[in-house]
Amino acid sequence: MADSPNCDLKSLSPLQLFERVTEQGEKVRALKAGKAPKDEIDAAVRMLLSLKLSYKSATGQDYQAGLPPRDLVLINNGTTKEEDEDFVDPWTVQTSNAKGVDYDKLIVRFGSSKIDTDLINRIERAIGQKPHRFLRRGIFFSHRDMDQILDAYENKKSFYLYTGRGPSSQAMHVGHLIPFVFTNPLPCTLSPVVSLRIFGPLKNEFVVRLDIIACGFDISKTFIFSDLDYLGTSTGFYKNVVKVQKHVTFNQVKGIFGFTDSDCIGKISFPAIQAAPSFSSSFPQIFNDKDNIQCLIPCAIDQDPYFRMTRDVAPRIGQPKPALLHSVFFPALQGAQTKMSASDPNSSIFLTDTPKQIKTKINKHAFSGGRDTIEEHRKYGGNCDVDVSFMYLTFFLEDDDRLEQLKQAYTSGELLTGELKKVLIETLQPLIAAHQERRKQVTDEMVKQFMTPRKLAFEF
Repeated sequence: MADSPNCDLKSLSPLQLFERVTEQGEKVRALKAGKAPKDEIDAAVRMLLSLKLSYKSATGQDYQAGLPPRDLVLINNGTTKEEDEDFVDPWTVQTSNAKGVDYDKLIVRFGSSKIDTDLINRIERAIGQKPHRFLRRGIFFSHRDMDQILDAYENKKSFYLYTGRGPSSQAMHVGHLIPFVFTNPLPCTLSPVVSLRIFGPLKNEFVVRLDIIACGFDISKTFIFSDLDYLGTSTGFYKNVVKVQKHVTFNQVKGIFGFTDSDCIGKISFPAIQAAPSFSSSFPQIFNDKDNIQCLIPCAIDQDPYFRMTRDVAPRIGQPKPALLHSVFFPALQGAQTKMSASDPNSSIFLTDTPKQIKTKINKHAFSGGRDTIEEHRKYGGNCDVDVSFMYLTFFLEDDDRLEQLKQAYTSGELLTGELKKVLIETLQPLIAAHQERRKQVTDEMVKQFMTPRKLAFEF
C-alpha cells in the first residue's frame, strides 16, 4: 500500500477503510519492530493517521481494532458482531472459531433451507446415480427452491445453471474451482444448459476464460460471457439490468450490502448486473426469447444477498425467481477463520503452482489439527474439524471410503499430520497438473466459440 493518502479513499466503503487502517497499523508495527529508518516509519504513521481520519469521516466512529463499523456488521437480519463472532458479507468472511463459520446459524439468518438427507435422496432418485460429492459431504449445504428445480426436472421442464468468477489475482486458486467442479457434471445429470459469467473489468480476464474452459465444459451446452462484452450486445440482458435498477431503491441496497453515501455509483449499480443473468430473457439466442425458464445458481453463501435481492425483484418484473444452492467457504491454508484469498499467495494453492510449490505451501502453511508432539498425537489423536489438509481432502478426494479411513486414522492418532499432508499433496498435484495440461489445449478459437452468443444443443 502507498505511504501517502490516496484519492480513491473516498470511494471505499467503511468496511474497506477499516481493513485499510488495520493493514496500515500492522505495517507500522512491523517497521518499528524491524527498526526501519525514522523517515520511513514517520511516513507510515502519517498514512495511518490519514486513514483513521477518513474512517471516522465515513462512519462517525473512531477506529477500534477488531471492531468493524457497527452498521456494516449486520448480516441482513440485525445480528451484529457483538452478538455473534461470525461476520459474513459478499466481500469478507471472518470467524474466531477454528472450525470455521457456523453454517446452521447462517441458514437461520439468511432464511434459506438446509440440504437434508431427504433432498439428497430425491436428487439421487431423479438423476439415477450418486449425487456429487459436494452434496454428499455437505459442501453445498443450503438451498432456495431446489425442490422447484427437481419438480421441473421430473416433469421434463427446462431450467439452466448460472455461476461465475471474478478473481482479483493473475491466476485462479483451487477455491475458485468449487462452483465449476460442481456445475460441470450437472448438464449430464440434471441441467440442460450452463451459463458462465466473468465479472469485469479484469486485467486478467483472458486468463480466467482459459481456466474456466479448462474445467472441461461441453461447448455445445455452455455459453461463457463477460459483463463488458455481452452487456453491449444483448438488448435482453441490458433491459433486465434496467428493470432491476428501477425496482430497487438506494435505501434497499444500503440495507442489503452496507453501501454508504460515499460509495461510487458503479458499486451501487453492480447488484443489478449480477442479477440479470438469473433471467432467461437475458439470453434470447439460447432460449428462443422465452422468459419463463427458471435459473439455478450454485454459489458460496456470501453471494446470497445479491440473489435475495434478485428473488424479491423477479415477480415484480414478471420473471421466475432463481433457485440457489449455497456452498461453504473454501478455507485459507492458515485455517478456516477466513476464506482463501487470491491476494495472499501463501493462503492459496493456485492453478499455476508447480508440484514443488504445492508441496511447500501445504507442508509449511496448512493449519494442523494434530498435537504438539508425536507422543500426544498417538495418544489423543488429531482434530479433523480444524485440520486444513483434511478439509481440502473433503473437497477434492472423490473416494468416500478412503476419506472416512483417513478421518478415523487421524482421529485415533494412527495417522500423523505429516502423513495426512502427504495424502493431500498427492491428491492436489495430479489434479492441478491435469488442469494445467487441459489449459494448454485451449486455443483462442475455442475461447471465441465459447463466448459467441449462439443457440446451444437444446430445444426450449
